[in-house]
Amino acid sequence: MVCGEPGSGRTALLDHARRSSEAVLCVDDVRVLDDDLRRLAADVTDTQAALLIATDGETFGLPAVVLDPLDRAESLLVLHDLVPGLPGALAVDLADLACGNPLALVELARSLTSDQLGGIAPPPDGLPRDSSLRGRLLARFAALPQRARDVVALAAVDEELTADELARLTGDLDAVTEAGALLDPRRLIRSTLYAGLSPAVRFQAHARLAELLPPGPRRAWHAACTGQAGDEPADQLTTSAERARRCGDFATAARDHDRAARLTSDPEQKARRLLNAAADHWAHGAPHRARAVLRTASRLTDTTELKALVDLVVGGIDLGESLPDVAADRLVRAARSLLGTRRGLAVAALGFAGEAASIAGDHRRYSAIAEFAARIRLADEPPATRLTLEHLAGMAATFDGRHDVALPALRQVIELAHQVPGPQARIWASQAAYVLGDAAGSHEMATGAVTAARESGLTALVPWALVYRALSALLLDQHAAALTAATEGVHAATAIGQHNAVVDHLTILALLAALRGDAETALHRIDAATEHITQRGLTRPGTFGAWAFACVDLARDRPADALDRLRLHPGHAGIKVMAAPHVVEAAVACGQPSTADRALQRFERWAEATGSLARRALSHRCHGLLETGTADEHFEEAIRLHRASGTAMELAKTELLYGNRLRRGRKPKVAREHLRDAVRIFQSYQADHWVARATAELRAAGDTTGEPNDRPELTPQQAQIARLVAEGATNREIAARLFLSHRTVEHHLRNIFARLGVRSRVELTRRLD
Repeated sequence: MVCGEPGSGRTALLDHARRSSEAVLCVDDVRVLDDDLRRLAADVTDTQAALLIATDGETFGLPAVVLDPLDRAESLLVLHDLVPGLPGALAVDLADLACGNPLALVELARSLTSDQLGGIAPPPDGLPRDSSLRGRLLARFAALPQRARDVVALAAVDEELTADELARLTGDLDAVTEAGALLDPRRLIRSTLYAGLSPAVRFQAHARLAELLPPGPRRAWHAACTGQAGDEPADQLTTSAERARRCGDFATAARDHDRAARLTSDPEQKARRLLNAAADHWAHGAPHRARAVLRTASRLTDTTELKALVDLVVGGIDLGESLPDVAADRLVRAARSLLGTRRGLAVAALGFAGEAASIAGDHRRYSAIAEFAARIRLADEPPATRLTLEHLAGMAATFDGRHDVALPALRQVIELAHQVPGPQARIWASQAAYVLGDAAGSHEMATGAVTAARESGLTALVPWALVYRALSALLLDQHAAALTAATEGVHAATAIGQHNAVVDHLTILALLAALRGDAETALHRIDAATEHITQRGLTRPGTFGAWAFACVDLARDRPADALDRLRLHPGHAGIKVMAAPHVVEAAVACGQPSTADRALQRFERWAEATGSLARRALSHRCHGLLETGTADEHFEEAIRLHRASGTAMELAKTELLYGNRLRRGRKPKVAREHLRDAVRIFQSYQADHWVARATAELRAAGDTTGEPNDRPELTPQQAQIARLVAEGATNREIAARLFLSHRTVEHHLRNIFARLGVRSRVELTRRLD
C-alpha cells in the first residue's frame, strides 16, 4: 500500500511500489494526484495494482462507490482517534457540526484550542479559516450567478429556510435551482457559507428577510440584525422560546432565548435569558453548549437567585458527565439559595443532589440531604414537591435498612406519580417500585418515563430512564428486554455526552453477560467502564461492575475470588444487598457460613419487607445452601416462588444448585428431574456456559439425554449481531456498536453460522431476509 503527501518520503514509497509485484495506491484527495502518482499508475499497469481515489466531485469515468455520511457513533470514534481524551460533550458538538463528513471531522479536530478542550471557550461553530473543505464550498459559492448567490445568502443567515420556502418567498425558482446543493440545510454547509459572507452581504440578507417573512419572531430577529427597533424583537423571541418549550422543542427554545439575550442590553435580563438558553441546551442534550452559555451568564450577574439557578443547571450537567460528589454539593447549594423564592426548583435540586450522592455511593451525604429535605417540608406540599420529598425519605431509609420507614414513603411516590405529569416523576416511581420488588410496575413506569422524555423533548432524561427499564427487565428475568434497554441507553448517553450514564449502562450490560455465563463479554464491558469509574468516583456502577466480576468468578469456579470481590469492595449499600445471594453462594463454597449468614440477613429483611416473590425465592435458595436438615424444604419453596414470579433463569440456577446437592446426597433420580429442567431453561436463554454446566451435572447423575438441541434459536445478542451483519456491518463495526471485543464478535458469528446452518455472511443475510 502506498500513501502519503508529496515529498522525498513518498518518493521512496513510490520507488518501492514500482519494484513490487502488487501495489495499492491510496489517494485521499484527487486534487493531490500529481505527476509522480500519474507516472506510477502508468508504470504498474502490467502488475497487480489498484488505485483507490477519494473525491467529492467528478469520477472521470472510473468505477465509483458513493459513500454515505458517517453516523454519529462512527464520527465519535474518528474524533476520539484523532484527539485522545477529547471531552465527550465537545466530541458530540463536533460530530453534529461535521454532519458525517470525515474531512470536516479532521479539520475541526485539528483546529481545537486549549480553551475549547478545557471547556473555557465554546466549541467551534464552523470550519476553521484554513479549512480546505471551507475553501471548496466558498469557491462553489463564488462561481454561482449573482441571483443564486443572493438566494444562498438568505439561507446562510436563516438556518430554517428550505429550498421550497426560498422559492416561494423570492419567486425565483431558477435561482434556487442554480444554487442546488449549497442550499443543503445541514449545519456544516450553512455555517460555512455564513462565515464566508461579508458583513455587507449579511446585512442585505437580513434586511431582505425582514421584508419577505411574515410577522413573527423570525422576522423580528432579522429586523433587529439590521438595526430596526420595531416590535420589541427581544420580547417576541422570548415569547417564541417559551412557546417552543411548552411544545417540547428545546432546540428552538435555546436558539430564541439566545437570540433574545443578544438583543438585550440590561445585564440582569441578559443573564436571565442566557440562563434559560443554557437550560434548554441541557434539556435537549447539548451540555457543552449549555456550559459555554452559563459562563457568559454568570459574569453578568451577582444576584443570589440567578447564581443559584446557574448552580442548578451546572449541577444537572455535572450529574451526567462529571464528578457526582461535586454535583451534589453544587445542587445542595442551589437548593438552599432558592428555597425562599423558587421552592419547587429548590426541592427538585435536592432530588438531583440525592441522585448524585447515590452515584457516588455516599450514603452519609444522601442521609444529610434527606434530613434537610424533611426539615423544610410543609404540611400542604403540592404533589410534585411531595413526590420528591417522599422519594428522598424512602431511599435514605432503604440505604439504612429501615424498611418499615422506607416502604410507606416509596408507595406514596408511586401513587403521586399518577398525579404528576412528565418523565421525572416516572423515573422516581420506577426506582421506588424496583426497591419495593414490583418489577412489572417498575418496568411500566420506566417505559412511560422514556416515552414521556422523548415526547417532551427532554433528551437529557432518556438515558436515566433507560437505566431503570433495564434493571426492571432484569428483575423480571427478561434478559432480551434488559439487553435492548441497556444497549439503547449506552448509545443515547454517548450521543449527548452523559458519560456517567454510559458507565451505568455498560456495567448493567456486563452483569447481564456475567449472569448468562458469558465471561469474555462481561470482562470486556467492565474494562470499558473501569477507567471512568476510577476517574470520577462512580461507586454505584463500580459496585455493579464488581458484582458482574464476581458472577464471572463463580461461573469459573473461583468462589474465593468472587467472595473477596463482593466483600472487600466498599460499594453502594443498596447494590451490595442486591448481590447478597451471590455472596452467600461464594461463602458457602469457601466454607464460610458466618459470612454467608450475615449477607443473607440483610437481604432477607429487604425481601420479606417488600414481599417480592422473586427476592423471597432467592432468600430460600440461600437458606437451602446454608442449612442441612431443612435444605430440601427451602429449595422446594424457592422453586415454587420462582415459578410464581416468572423468573425462569433464576429458577434454572436454583434447580442446578439443588440438583448438585441431591446428586451428592445420593438422590440421583430426583436430581435428574431438576437438572433436566435447568438444561431446558438455560437452552431457551442461550446461556451456553450454564447449558454445559447443567449437562455435565446431569451426566454425573447418570443421565445422557439432556443434550442441547441441534438448532436452537439465536440469543438476543446473536440476533443483534446477525441483524448488523445483514445490514453490511463489519466485525469491527459490530464490536464498536455493541461494546464487544472483536474476538467475541467472531465467536458469536461462528455460533450463529452453526445454529442457522449457513456458511457465509451472504447466506446469513439471505436467511434473515
